[in-house]
Formats: sequence, C-alpha cells, structure tokens
Amino acid sequence: MASVFDVAAYILEKCGILTTWKLQKLVYYAQAWSLVWDEKPLFDQGIEAWANGPVVRELYNAHKGKFTVSSFSPGDSDRLSNDQKETIDAVIRDYGEFSSQQLSDLTHSEKPWKDARRGIPDGERGDTVIELDALAEYYGGL
Repeated sequence: MASVFDVAAYILEKCGILTTWKLQKLVYYAQAWSLVWDEKPLFDQGIEAWANGPVVRELYNAHKGKFTVSSFSPGDSDRLSNDQKETIDAVIRDYGEFSSQQLSDLTHSEKPWKDARRGIPDGERGDTVIELDALAEYYGGL
C-alpha cells in the first residue's frame, strides 16, 4: 500500500507549490474518494479532526514549520497504481481550484469531520481519528 507521503508527492508533482494546509485537505479528499471509487484506502495513516480541518499527523510532522511545499522527498509517486493516480487526478480536478480556506470551510461543513469533533469546542485542539467507514459512508452518499 502507498503511504500518505506517496500521495502528497503525487499531488505536488501535479499541482506545484501548495500551502501545507491545502495539501492536507487534498490528501483527505483523495483518501475519501478512494474509499468510494476504489473501495479501498490509499494509505494507512489516520486522518485526525483538528481545529482547522482534517490532518494526517505524520504528514504534518514532516512539513511542520513550513507554509508552502513544492515537493515531498519522503514520498514516491511511482508507488501509486494507475487507478490510484486517476482517483487523485479527479480530486485535484474537482477540489484543486479551491483555496486553503475554502477547503477548510468545506470540510467543516461535512459530517465526517463534524462527527469526529463532536463535544470539542470550536478552535480547541483535538486528535480524534476520522474513521474510514465514516468517510466511505458520507462521500459514497453524495
């Protein structure tokens, strides 16, 4: 299975320089739509419901302190199958034009993030993992 770093590397190859915030949201949507279209996850790392939206902690730790990134050396896009790349390409096509803030606002309005944040006040830290089943159920119903 590919890692979140492989997915991030592919997104950056396709999009160029991105804010780390936007990269996190595109990775999130790639995982969600892979569960729907390919019926399996792209990567094993969990996605946590942070105050600013969904975040993969391992990816965050790798880009911590940076505002933008243009490449991701720990990742290797060649580890992705053609089907996985097609899924990511569709996510980039459908979500890539949104700003970081727009993507964050969108995730905040959707059930998987909201459910994982239940009981946590707005703006407060949280590390609840958004379950894959919740992603598949919600996005599969759209």
